[in-house]
Amino acid sequence: MAEERVERRLAAIFAGDVAGYSRLMGVDEEGTLARLNAHRREFLEPKIAEYRGRVVKRTGDGILIEFPSAVDATRCAAEIQRGMVDRNQSVEPEKRVELRIGIHVGDIIIEEGDIFGDGVNVAARLEGVAAPNGICLSDDAFRQVRDKIDDVFEDGGDQQLKNIARPVRVYHLRLGKATAKIETTKATLAKRPSIAVLPFQNMSGDPEQEYFADGMVDEIITGLSRIKWLSVVSRNSSFIYKNKAAALKEVADKLGVRYALEGGVRKSGNRVRITAQLIDAETDTHLWAEQYDRLLEDIFALQDEITMRVVGAIEPSLRKAEIDRISRQRPNSFDAYDLLLRSQQFVFAGMPKEAAKAIPLLEDALKLEPDYSAAHAYLSWCFHSRYGRGGLHEEDRLAAVHYARGAIALGNDDATALAIAALVLAYDAHEITTALKVFDRALELSNCNIFVLCWNAAILAWIGKTEPAIERAQLALRLGPFDSLRWRANHALAIAYFHDRRYADAEEAARNAIDVNPVYSLPRAFLTAALVRLGRLDEAKAMAQTVLECDPSFTIQGTARYSELEPAVFRPMADAWREAGLPE
Repeated sequence: MAEERVERRLAAIFAGDVAGYSRLMGVDEEGTLARLNAHRREFLEPKIAEYRGRVVKRTGDGILIEFPSAVDATRCAAEIQRGMVDRNQSVEPEKRVELRIGIHVGDIIIEEGDIFGDGVNVAARLEGVAAPNGICLSDDAFRQVRDKIDDVFEDGGDQQLKNIARPVRVYHLRLGKATAKIETTKATLAKRPSIAVLPFQNMSGDPEQEYFADGMVDEIITGLSRIKWLSVVSRNSSFIYKNKAAALKEVADKLGVRYALEGGVRKSGNRVRITAQLIDAETDTHLWAEQYDRLLEDIFALQDEITMRVVGAIEPSLRKAEIDRISRQRPNSFDAYDLLLRSQQFVFAGMPKEAAKAIPLLEDALKLEPDYSAAHAYLSWCFHSRYGRGGLHEEDRLAAVHYARGAIALGNDDATALAIAALVLAYDAHEITTALKVFDRALELSNCNIFVLCWNAAILAWIGKTEPAIERAQLALRLGPFDSLRWRANHALAIAYFHDRRYADAEEAARNAIDVNPVYSLPRAFLTAALVRLGRLDEAKAMAQTVLECDPSFTIQGTARYSELEPAVFRPMADAWREAGLPE
């Protein structure tokens, strides 16, 4: 029998849904349905028909539409979003139906009126990374419309979309006046931190290693693309410099990036040496460099390991470089991202006085960009710090939880923002199940984010899940042996080891945490408890005095909020503190 021919065609695919639909239905189920149906009947369906769109199917709050051209799809999307803003003017903010739209041009399979294929999947994932009232286009769609649409496009860099094999370069359509000009990739990359991973040099003379070196670069680009705040130049762009001699400053200028990663691969027998160096192209200074010597056994496992280590090291290095850069910038030129950076020196100090300095900066950032998920997350952290160390005021706890929920709603693709929000939900709302799911989502996005690993480990340790807590804390230490966050990994290890009655290991972890962060009282308290259980009571009592020197307000009851996570973990720790003489 002849094989049945599959019907295919090239199409512009428009995927849309309602942002925060579950929340809207929870607040007002009947009202939400009535408003959505009215929008569909009175506005959305006529507009789709006007631009020759064919509604393929609806799925609850979602819609899939096929257009004959990317221009029609994008113009229709732009008019829909402008119209929805107008229609929502008279509606209370918490009840507004706001849409997210993704557009892709690709090959589709048609079967009984439905459409399938990778092109449909990409459009659906693009809709997932679009902001409320936003439109997100793939690189394929952008190339078709860039000279035909008068709104501004912002280059979002390469992004790893869920269940899509290779990173997709995305562009966000910023709705403005009809005369607005389309921004170039170079101009948009320059506004936010941006990096090009240049082709790694094959220094062994073995042509077979060319594939390994190129594959290494592909994996690193994919890993870096998961960092939401970083724009990553596509492989196609950076590989135009493969085997070409060019000054780094010239390359960075042409690609429109602030940072560049260079590297090389050298093979000798069954061993391989991989080098990598991160360079600030604006100042021509080295920010980080590392060398990895490994056995060349399982190539893919080796690529995964090196990618995890490189990406894990680059993210904190770039954060520090960005903070240093903003300290040299004139305050009157700050945008929301700059304000966020400026707040970091205060946010992560974790003390109420510093939080008070960060909060106005972050509130100003949200005035400029109300949907800035990282600003919501940092604010939640600030109020969490004020609550825990500023008198346990209920208004601070409620504010921390409020901003944490905002970060989760808006930052579904920002691993660090999700981790901060998860931490706050665990500590201040005691929503452990939700917090662990949010941590899992953050690790799906970036499995080598040291911040995520450290704080996930801490929560897991406090609830008695010591095996994954130890595993994630140790991974964080391997990825960032000199990272300033390593004290948090040891903080988690001290809790986990104490609960597992591995008191000597708990002592070592607590001492390691103190070495990195000598002013924080909790690691000293953990060390006190470990010394008690090791039978060294005099040392424990002396360490208990240093706890009070670091924090004169320290009491066992003051830390009792940890007991609400899992009393069986907290109670033995508290008993040891009492034996050492720490105040009730």
